[in-house]
Amino acid sequence: MPKLNELLQQWQDDPAFMSNVTRWETVPASEGNFSDFPSHLGPQLHKALKRRGIEKLYSHQAKAVDAVLNNNNVVVVTPTASGKTLCYNLPVVNSLIKDQSSRALFLFPTKALAQDQVTELRDLTADLDTPLHCQTYDGDTEPGLRQGIRRNGHIVVTNPDMLHSAILPHHTKWIQLFQNLQYIVIDEMHQYRGVFGSHVANVIRRLKRICAFYGSDPKFILCSATIANPGELAGMLIEEPLQVINENGSPQAEKHFVFYNPPMINPELGLRRSSLLEAQRVASELISKEIQTIIFTRSRLGVEILLTYLRQGIKKRPGEESSIRGYRGGYLPRERRAIEEGLRAGTIKGVISTNALELGIDIGALDACLMTSYPGSIASTWQQAGRSGRRSGTSLALLIANSEPLNQYIVANPDYFFGRTPERALADPDNLIILTNHVRCAAFELPFDQGEKFGSAEITAILNFLVEEDVLYLSDSRYHWMEDTYPAEEISLRSATRENVVIIDNTGPHPRVIGEVDRFSAPMLVHEEAIYMHGGKQFQVEKLDFDEKKAYVRLVDVNYFTDANLSVDLKTLDIFEQEEGKINRAWGDVRINALVSMFKKIRFNTHENLGAGPVDLPETEMHTTAFWISFTPAAYGNMTLSEIQSGLISLANLIPQVAAFFLMGDPRDLRAVSQVKAPFTELPTLYLYDNFPGGVGYSAEIYRSYKEIFTAARKVITDCKCIDGCPSCIGPTSQDGESSKKKVLHLIEVILG
Repeated sequence: MPKLNELLQQWQDDPAFMSNVTRWETVPASEGNFSDFPSHLGPQLHKALKRRGIEKLYSHQAKAVDAVLNNNNVVVVTPTASGKTLCYNLPVVNSLIKDQSSRALFLFPTKALAQDQVTELRDLTADLDTPLHCQTYDGDTEPGLRQGIRRNGHIVVTNPDMLHSAILPHHTKWIQLFQNLQYIVIDEMHQYRGVFGSHVANVIRRLKRICAFYGSDPKFILCSATIANPGELAGMLIEEPLQVINENGSPQAEKHFVFYNPPMINPELGLRRSSLLEAQRVASELISKEIQTIIFTRSRLGVEILLTYLRQGIKKRPGEESSIRGYRGGYLPRERRAIEEGLRAGTIKGVISTNALELGIDIGALDACLMTSYPGSIASTWQQAGRSGRRSGTSLALLIANSEPLNQYIVANPDYFFGRTPERALADPDNLIILTNHVRCAAFELPFDQGEKFGSAEITAILNFLVEEDVLYLSDSRYHWMEDTYPAEEISLRSATRENVVIIDNTGPHPRVIGEVDRFSAPMLVHEEAIYMHGGKQFQVEKLDFDEKKAYVRLVDVNYFTDANLSVDLKTLDIFEQEEGKINRAWGDVRINALVSMFKKIRFNTHENLGAGPVDLPETEMHTTAFWISFTPAAYGNMTLSEIQSGLISLANLIPQVAAFFLMGDPRDLRAVSQVKAPFTELPTLYLYDNFPGGVGYSAEIYRSYKEIFTAARKVITDCKCIDGCPSCIGPTSQDGESSKKKVLHLIEVILG
């Protein structure tokens, strides 16, 4: 990539650019480690591989194929673009060639990834003497094709949501699959953590239960990007013994990994130039030199703002279509497929994406990857960085930090990132609310026997509770379903609600659907007068019909975007564990009432505030779990209440981000509320709650490991070079003339004893 090499040299010779670089790490190219085809692989596959120019396998591929064909459950853990697909495609196809009555089920976390993998499978099996049917079965599958897939699909490719809501509840239509199921493939396993992972582990319990009913005992093949505990996570998901394969045999091209901290524009307040504006400048330079680039942002709004900026900055000829696209959830499937194809063909030179393109979708030979802010975990950062350099020589991964504490901690401590193994993935399949919901789904699918376990979970108390609630009835030592409702429909695996709000464009003569947003986010994104951005265009919301779950928008051309304010009220309901002393800490049940009350208009490019407006929508209510810590008068000594309040607000800004780092969660999965005199404790209290109904285990984990979290928070504050608090550590400085940093550090020292 001569153009990229020239640009990298130009940056290295530029003192202004290098003054913002905190680390320039060159990951050297490495040779691959190859093995002959395993003896179990039949001649048809030998021929198919050679047709694709593959004469040997990488060592980890050969090891995985061998282990699977020797009847083991396997988890393969190697970096992005190391050829994990062949680790499961080869043994599955090999077995199906030998026995055409056999079946396989492939699970991918997204529909896009499933579509991509079916293309890969069909390419592998195209010239086989034995015809094999590989089909996707998801929400986009045409009704006319569904019966044929159920009857004839050798490899059914789907996602956990579809398995949960459309396949398992209707297992009697899928007898051909479940009676003959030989393999279950779970790709991108590291995605199954937190709320999503807790749900998916229970979906797997239901799947295994139905397989046992039909007399099959499938083997599992799991694949993951690098995480610290692959064996533990895979074991939690499938509850079976397995073999871990984690030695990468694929060759690696040279990669330049750069940590970049935007220049300071106000040292006293600790304010830096916006990471989005800095990304616009760097991306414009790359794309104008025809260097194919992917830019990751943390939000849908970030995608649309950056897309608008880049299209404004990179001019095209009249009538010519822009070579820069956005990619995120809410775009319609056909739109996303066209963007993926454009990236593979090279007609799209730049794509701005949320983490929707972080996964292993084939988008061709990208040369550069920009990350506008730290993705939230070491594992995700390497995963996004791996999207560049898949086939080219030299590649670039550039992390542009924002002003948030976690970002500043990472760029100020690059050794911590490069010297540390990726984090542990956490999930809690036995979370009472999640477990109870899936026991309901499982009872709808098949009756439970008295004393029967659900995977490794003891569920007699849950079954008896469901009998008391008139959901089940007990007859002849079996629990039978008795409700009229269909339980899987009510349960979303990913968000607080399964209902989406559809966005309808009324600009032209015929209304058309242009996107969707989940119901919980709708008050923030598509309230009346909001600017909804889609494909780099701006639409103003004319009406949000909450009852009908529709938002009506019209195309506009304005110089601002909107951002809504969320106010939260928290009430404690129950304590699960507590410890009292100078500080009291506890975790338990809480109720959250959230209300979007106003929105701001923010000018493009300058980000100045152009005014505000009210939002008139009902508040939403959520029951979840929280960790809280209260300060007795003995703990805060002679601090005034206003000083304590200032310190608590600062902690509420910092702690969720630091805690998310240790929990491998997204900072948005945790929220903080500070109360200078909490109604429940009657003391100054900091609450950290799981931003998901019922919680997912974060609160209990923080209760156990709070000292490690607050120790890291102290380091963030002491390492920050600001004078007295800034957005990079504790938030904006207070106006009372006292040292904000001193107040927060005093509270942290009290917590750490």
